Amino acid sequence: MKKRLILIALRIVLWRVALLWCKTLKIVRVNADQFDELSRNGKNVIVTFWHDSMFVGWFLHRPQTNWKISALVSQSNDGEFLSTILERWNYTMIRGSSHTGGKEAMQLMVDEVENGNSLAITPDGPRGPRHEMKMGAVRVAQRTGVPLILVGIATLKKKQLRSWDKFEVPRPFSTVVAKYSEPIIVPKELNNELLDEFKRTMQNVMTKLTEEASELSVTLGGSK
Repeated sequence: MKKRLILIALRIVLWRVALLWCKTLKIVRVNADQFDELSRNGKNVIVTFWHDSMFVGWFLHRPQTNWKISALVSQSNDGEFLSTILERWNYTMIRGSSHTGGKEAMQLMVDEVENGNSLAITPDGPRGPRHEMKMGAVRVAQRTGVPLILVGIATLKKKQLRSWDKFEVPRPFSTVVAKYSEPIIVPKELNNELLDEFKRTMQNVMTKLTEEASELSVTLGGSK
């Protein structure tokens, strides 16, 4: 009964509250020109951002008029709550993860991209370890030939929850910096250890982007 009431509230009003909350934020996007050009022209990409920063990450990458994007969300109760909001934000939902429905989710992700949708993934979700990248986004990018774009997001003033990911709830009107990588093509010939090494490199890039975004948020927003 409680779950049903929460879902009803999410469908009716809370998705609007989350949207308005995000619109108060002072978001600065860095190196986003190539991502913007691709999305503006309806080209599909695979976007990744860490699980702790997904409040802003999902807001930033909402579907646009000529650009569709699918979201990978776990099959847990938390995933059901999140998917209710994202559906209201016009995302196409893919339910699954590396823990539950993994093989099916991988094929669904590939199908969505091959059908012209972009894809958004939190690559350390749904259970962590925090900021440890899993293989899903890299494999989908390799199989489809679609560019991977990594995004490091940092919020200056926030509340961190006591969850495995230290989930961040930005304070209204806080400064947020999102720093984008260049589009990255995953070579088709990589496999086994070479593909694992490539994934670790992508993880390091995401870590560096997040650190640089954090430093810039302090510069732009003043000291904490």
